Amino acid sequence: MQDVSTQTRARTGLLYGLGAYVAWGVLPAFFKLLGGASAGEVVAQRVLWSLVFLAVVIALRGSLPALRLALANPRALGLLTISAALIAVNWLVYIWAVLHGHVLAASLGYFLNPLVNVALGMIFLRERLGRVQGISVALAGIGVAILAFNAAGGLWISLSLAATFSLYGLVRKIAPVESLEGLAIETMILAPFSLAWLLWLGWSGSLGFGSAPGLSLLLAASGVLTAVPLLLFAAAARRMPYAELGLLQYLAPTLQFALAVAYGETVTQAHLWCFGFIWAGLAVYAAHTVAELRRAPAAG
Repeated sequence: MQDVSTQTRARTGLLYGLGAYVAWGVLPAFFKLLGGASAGEVVAQRVLWSLVFLAVVIALRGSLPALRLALANPRALGLLTISAALIAVNWLVYIWAVLHGHVLAASLGYFLNPLVNVALGMIFLRERLGRVQGISVALAGIGVAILAFNAAGGLWISLSLAATFSLYGLVRKIAPVESLEGLAIETMILAPFSLAWLLWLGWSGSLGFGSAPGLSLLLAASGVLTAVPLLLFAAAARRMPYAELGLLQYLAPTLQFALAVAYGETVTQAHLWCFGFIWAGLAVYAAHTVAELRRAPAAG
């Protein structure tokens, strides 16, 4: 049987994961309010305000020694540089999609995410791809092929989001650094590029921040709304199996899909076929994973 500390750790990871995915699921509603700023500015503002927020959290928690240790670890720095680049691309594509009315394509990308996690786990973590998991991935592949065959303009959004975030989660799982320090280093890596971009926007007269008090406050708040779910996700990834974490991924795209419908985005027949195959694959995978999770304590 699992000891109490292991069970507590897994339960805590589950709560962290739920918090992260619910927050991500409703983020499109927040980003819709930032129409006065470009996607690039929103990403840059997220990075800089996240850094301010994280600096306060690190100071309050007394985590500066741990941050110094992480900065002195070449392997951690290398992996966090990769994860920083991945999350920056993910943010840019996602925010552009929301601001340009492609929430449906974004939700499709995150529906694909758990099945991409399965493939990455097999390739990089040497996890076995069972028969049920193979069927799930194959069903998702059929769905994507149907959408691609019908020349869906937003497919690149879906595939980009699925690939970048799955790789981000994988890198953060193997990086030898805790969630808070890791996210702080990621934002430190991205901060100079973000500041340079904002300075260029200000010089060219395209900066949204400062143009209206409401927009400026929302852009500042984006730092907290960026850091908190990422901290929760990174903490969850270090406390629970990657496959189980993938199950929670269904929450965010489900909420995003509902928002896309509420915003009046067009759901074509190709979308319905694509989502149908992906949902079928997820259902098969989820049922198998839940059965395995229930069987494990009994065996123990």
